[in-house]
Amino acid sequence: MSQPPAGHERAGASSARARAAKAGHRHSHGGTVTGQHRRALAITLAISLAIGVAEVIGAVLTGSLVLFADAGHMAADAGGVGLSLLAAWFASRPASGRRTFGYARAEILAAMANSLLLLAMAGVIFTEAIRRLMSPPGVSSGLLIAFGCAALAGNACSLLVLRRGQAESLNVRSAFLEVAADTLGAGAVIVTGIVIATTGFTLADPIASLVVGTLILPRTWRLLREAVDVLLEASPAGIDLGEIRAHLACVPGIREVHDLHVWTITSGLPVFSAHVVVDPEIIEQGQSAIMLDRLQECLHGHFDVEHSTFQLEAAAHADHEPGTH
Repeated sequence: MSQPPAGHERAGASSARARAAKAGHRHSHGGTVTGQHRRALAITLAISLAIGVAEVIGAVLTGSLVLFADAGHMAADAGGVGLSLLAAWFASRPASGRRTFGYARAEILAAMANSLLLLAMAGVIFTEAIRRLMSPPGVSSGLLIAFGCAALAGNACSLLVLRRGQAESLNVRSAFLEVAADTLGAGAVIVTGIVIATTGFTLADPIASLVVGTLILPRTWRLLREAVDVLLEASPAGIDLGEIRAHLACVPGIREVHDLHVWTITSGLPVFSAHVVVDPEIIEQGQSAIMLDRLQECLHGHFDVEHSTFQLEAAAHADHEPGTH
């Protein structure tokens, strides 16, 4: 097997993965913490979808817009839980020669579709709420309260299911907090029903709808923005290329670091590549493998980037580079 040209040693992710295992990091696809709580997430997803469907039916039966708005709120949270499950499932799918990173990017495509759907739903809620402010229809307050109580009970069950896992996994904790926020929507439904029943103030329904609909927008916009960033291969949030360059440059034997690229395959899976100019003796004395270990340990230890590729270059090789950054 022929050796690569001098100054062009490359390293994949295998040695970094081994070091991650030694350090106690759980990056293996089959052993993620989120994956261990897939059952709890699946139960929560089923409950959220059931509540959402029931609220849509209730919105038709009662004539209440706030129920439909809360169904949209539930859909936003169900989408978040569903994406966590999708990520855990796709992470277990093997890579292939055609799809070298497996199907991990499918999570981002699903996030994009989910966010666009939720933005459209928010638009429908706001449009209808404004129309009802000008001409409020009648609302069956008794049924409205009943559906609100059912939603509150369902959310309570989801919180119980996620209670243990939220202390162990950020994804599960995110789902836990989203379900906790859903209780506010269910509470708004109940309060709206009580206000209409006791005062006859039917404008409470579109007003509450605007409030609940507004709750959908921040996380939906954040989801859309993050999905677009991944698809555009932007640097992951929280990773500073300047800081990475400085850390790598401090490794003894490194003269320059250029052509740095950091992007994300899917949430929690950043990928890094760089060209590294080293002292001539590093290559001449066959110390390239040692240098690669040092670089990957620096990158993984400080920035938790497991998948990395380094190209080692002699100083003279820079003359052949068309342009660096």
